[in-house]
Amino acid sequence: MNERSSVTDLADSLRREVERYPEGRKLPSSRALMERHQVSPVTVSRAIAVLAAEGLVVSRPGAGVFRAAAFAGGTTGGGSPLAAPTARPGDLSWQELALSADAGPRDRGAGALFATLNVPPPDVVDLNGGYPHASLQPERLLAAALARAGRRPGAWERPPVDGLTELRAWFARDIGGNGGPLGAGDVLVTAGGQSALTVAIRSLAAPGAPVLVESPTYPGTLAVARAAGVRPVPVPVDEDGVRTDLLAAAFDATRARVFVCQPLFQNPTGAVLSPERRAEVLRIARTAGAFVVEDDFARRLVHADSPALPRPLAADDPDGVVVHLRSLTKATSPNLRVGALTARGPALRRLRATQVVDSFFVPRPLQEAALELVADPGWARHLRTLGAELRDRRTLTVAALRRELPGLLGPHRPGGYHLWLRLPEGTDEAALATAALHAGVLVAPGSPYYAAEPPAPHLRLSYAAVDSPARIAEGVHRLRRAYEGLTG
Repeated sequence: MNERSSVTDLADSLRREVERYPEGRKLPSSRALMERHQVSPVTVSRAIAVLAAEGLVVSRPGAGVFRAAAFAGGTTGGGSPLAAPTARPGDLSWQELALSADAGPRDRGAGALFATLNVPPPDVVDLNGGYPHASLQPERLLAAALARAGRRPGAWERPPVDGLTELRAWFARDIGGNGGPLGAGDVLVTAGGQSALTVAIRSLAAPGAPVLVESPTYPGTLAVARAAGVRPVPVPVDEDGVRTDLLAAAFDATRARVFVCQPLFQNPTGAVLSPERRAEVLRIARTAGAFVVEDDFARRLVHADSPALPRPLAADDPDGVVVHLRSLTKATSPNLRVGALTARGPALRRLRATQVVDSFFVPRPLQEAALELVADPGWARHLRTLGAELRDRRTLTVAALRRELPGLLGPHRPGGYHLWLRLPEGTDEAALATAALHAGVLVAPGSPYYAAEPPAPHLRLSYAAVDSPARIAEGVHRLRRAYEGLTG
């Protein structure tokens, strides 16, 4: 049973038990509850917290947990909570007219993000999730960093709008290298990579303007562009990254001033931009008078057997063409939403103005915790461990695909956390994803990764979110059963 359902079940059981207690009666100890219900200390703590928030119990440090003096909202004569009156359903039909008064739906493209972020039931193998499983996260390092951060002098004071100077300096070195073109003054701390991407697109492109994007590309990029009212224009990608001949043609045809790309372990194809094309991308953008928004989301997801990584485009850009995105979230936890944007000149001031309107600043305790984390000797060890785990998971996934679905596996690189599968022409990828879910495995259909009509059906498989490596083979086997059931 997963932790969330265990907490709910225990809270329900304790709620019924507490109803029979007189006011002030002490509940059994945490150890007794653990033994009786066969749950972890965390489950007991969270269930007690649920009851305390409902006003059913009070916790007295050093003494225990007791039934509260009265249930919130009053009690019946028998001591049971008063039943809340059934609320009359409201008439929400007016919203249809109110929300249709502008240019159209603003949630277009959010469906793929919900699919990636939603946690599937425990019996479903998750080959879609966008974050490494909890077993790959440095939970002890994070807990220690957060505890130390909370004790730092001034940790709960309001931070500088741009971010803590020490953290900005660390990001500048991490992105541009020691002695590189970036300094702390070129960095803006953001609430993770998605927030950075949103700030960049909204700041650099006016509503209605074209924005060039890779094709296929990360659905979050398309969702941000559409929500911002800009027009994503696709530029095809092959195994060496974006097609620079088509990039130049797209700039000429659209007069766009922004190109969003993922040069390293591109999502979803896994492509790495070749050295020749790196130089071409910068040259083409300079000629067009355009910005390159470099989403470097996967740099901390390099596999243990990967060759040396290319430098970020921002490290070879003294002229402020590149606006670079970097985040600590993927390699740590979905909850450590700390990232960075780098830019130079008026562009940085524009980014700064957009972020302060949207969110004021990134909470200081999170920034302090990020500083503690990257300064910990265990940080480098965690990255090595993560790289080895991702390599092993990729190897298992590739082996399972070659055994179960050998015709679908295309080129792949040792980095990132996903594989891009080309399906035979005519395959209904949405129907296959649905059949796979019915078979107990969650995968992502390819169409949400395209700004226009897809050239072929695809699936994306993530091997980072699976609860254990052993489940990867089972997930691929379930996918094969769904595929065979669909194709006959």
